[in-house]
Amino acid sequence: MDWTRGHTIGHGSSAAVSVAKSRFSDEVFAVKSVELSQSQFLQKEQKILSQLSSPYVVSYKGYDVTKENDKLIFNLMMEYMSGGTFSDEIRKQGGRINEPLIGYYAKQIVQGLDYLHSRGIAHCDIKGQNILLGKTGAKIADFGCARCVDPAKRDVGATAASAEPVGGTPLFMAPEVARGEEQGCPADIWALGCTIIEMATGRSPWTNVTNTASLLYRIAFSGEYPEIPKSLSVQATDFLSKCLRRDARERWTAKQLLNHPFLEESNSNSTTNQDCVTSSPTSILDQDIWNSVEESDTIDPTIQTETSMDSPLQRISKLGQNSGKPNWCWTDEIWTTVRKNSEQNEGNDDKIVYGIVTSFSEMQLESRLVAVDLEINYLNDNFCCNDFPRHLTYSANKIQCL
Repeated sequence: MDWTRGHTIGHGSSAAVSVAKSRFSDEVFAVKSVELSQSQFLQKEQKILSQLSSPYVVSYKGYDVTKENDKLIFNLMMEYMSGGTFSDEIRKQGGRINEPLIGYYAKQIVQGLDYLHSRGIAHCDIKGQNILLGKTGAKIADFGCARCVDPAKRDVGATAASAEPVGGTPLFMAPEVARGEEQGCPADIWALGCTIIEMATGRSPWTNVTNTASLLYRIAFSGEYPEIPKSLSVQATDFLSKCLRRDARERWTAKQLLNHPFLEESNSNSTTNQDCVTSSPTSILDQDIWNSVEESDTIDPTIQTETSMDSPLQRISKLGQNSGKPNWCWTDEIWTTVRKNSEQNEGNDDKIVYGIVTSFSEMQLESRLVAVDLEINYLNDNFCCNDFPRHLTYSANKIQCL
């Protein structure tokens, strides 16, 4: 093939992300790879990313299909971001980011969202782990949950049920998404607000979370909001209040947020803030990271291959066999990290849920959540549910997804 695979820098539920280098130049890029027979979601991500070109979205570099260890591998190539994820940056900054830097990064994320939304694309999984940092600042990455939405309806909010399955991370889900209603551009704005809280506090936007079912109920029906840090300025607090409106129709759009004083003020500090952006580590270019790999043959890719896709239950079962931790992941191809996390991962509630959630009323759900201390019963350590209200049964202290 025309490039050399380096070391692994991240893992999804089944895909792996590696550093790569062109054989014909010194260009370094990232490659997200999975077996071709399991690449349905990665192919979807490739199609979306290939249509995008923005300084605030990770750049698309191409794709190919290679034969490695007698297996056909689908590879999605994209820009390598040397600074890692926002979650990495929060840890580097001692657990929180100062407000001027929050404003600087937030503006770039909003500019990226404004670009996506203007093209009728909702990201559906905005969070610190999916924002990557480089020499120029922040860029939106990981379009595994992204979907095309009707631009004419993107600001309507939760008025109609969506035919596509709901996806994303529960801690960052908007109320209308938690209720199984439409997941569109307004949901990205809610997730942006949650991400800013993550930047300012170094913790999840929702505290005292015991399990996914109770969290989704709390977001959907309680009327509560994520707590806005008292340390933030009046302008930053007002900005968050525009993002975290429970009624999606009242939430500000990305275009409106760009004119908010909190982001406008970040313009005056842009030079100072840019000095704080993590610079590229020189070690990534050292020759010894390019471990020799078995020579692979590049295949002329016919991407839509005939393959018998496993049922959702079978896929979840396979995921459970490969992980000793609950993953709450309903899709094969979500890129959940782009840098290896620390070995101590206690308290990490930043998981992904991807599945079909049927719209239901508060009364219908409340009748099923009768115990105070409910415990999710995992199928092979993975939260599985295709018809959330109808498939819930409970015993004394358990909810079981059949």
